[in-house]
Amino acid sequence: MARIMADKYLTIASPAVGVYKDKGSKFLAFAEPVASARSAQERIAAYRKEYYDARHVCYAYMIGADRTEYRVNDDGEPSGTAGRPILGQINSHMLTNILVVVVRYFGGILLGTGGLIVAYREATADALNNAQIVQQDVLVNKVLRFPYERMNEVMRLLKSIDAQIVSQQYDNECIIECNIKQQYESRI
Repeated sequence: MARIMADKYLTIASPAVGVYKDKGSKFLAFAEPVASARSAQERIAAYRKEYYDARHVCYAYMIGADRTEYRVNDDGEPSGTAGRPILGQINSHMLTNILVVVVRYFGGILLGTGGLIVAYREATADALNNAQIVQQDVLVNKVLRFPYERMNEVMRLLKSIDAQIVSQQYDNECIIECNIKQQYESRI
């Protein structure tokens, strides 16, 4: 995998699905982009509700361009046999802002720890192989305060760096909240 610059990161463009079957057990993997740990937890709750009849709903997520916020959960599987293999696949693709949930329907035959690790890894790999991986710019949120007389100058600057305006307030003092690419942070 190619090395990416510090002001960019890899994620997936949209949700993707993968499947793995072994000895009657079925592993359904769901990968989707998420922006925060809170949104990941909300999605996990939705999967638990939707797949209430599954034996296990295991997951891993990675958040942030620096890839330091993550969580894994084995949901009753032997420790380290589900969440870690899922996270391992996320790491091997160098992805972030991603959640992978693997739902297991038990087939009646025990797979053992090695079999479980392979199953969760392969289900996740299938979902990630079905996903479109995209490179994103790291964005920085800025709040600009300036006198109304400088409006044209500020707007020209924001347009030149392709800033995303989140909110704006105009008065004697203007306030614009925007997201800008990290590479342009020193220009603001």
